[in-house]
Amino acid sequence: MRVEVRWATTEDAEALATVLCEMAAHYRQAPLDHGQAAATARQWLGDESPAYPHFALAFADGEVAGLGSVAIAHPGIDLERLMFLKDLFVRDSARDKGVGRALIGFLAAYCVSKGIGRIDLTTEDWNEGALRFYDRLGAERHGQKVFLRLTGPTLRAIADD
Repeated sequence: MRVEVRWATTEDAEALATVLCEMAAHYRQAPLDHGQAAATARQWLGDESPAYPHFALAFADGEVAGLGSVAIAHPGIDLERLMFLKDLFVRDSARDKGVGRALIGFLAAYCVSKGIGRIDLTTEDWNEGALRFYDRLGAERHGQKVFLRLTGPTLRAIADD
């Protein structure tokens, strides 16, 4: 199986929507409407700055196989930018075929080429497959940070202050 990874463009909105819909199902979220997901993906991709791409897409034998959703953050205390890997997802039909490794390799190569010093990521504590995958890559587990989230009414209340 040949795996190609590239940064998504507006022409990839349908492919991105396909993966987003499958990802929602995988994580037991409400089903996404493919048409709405494609329109949203097209908007996101159209708004992206080429300096800071957000979605890497993997294609296996020409079919969309997975995605990496990332954000680049500027430095805090060490003067090195970091890449935050929000989601790494491989479609069920492409699992255990090197797609996840290809995505991570693509992102790592991008970081090295741009002087980005690290990739930070999270995964659910129940996702044993992801934890094994990251362990095999040599990812370090850090217990130094607590993952927090502001959403919904709390987010709106803070915004109204």
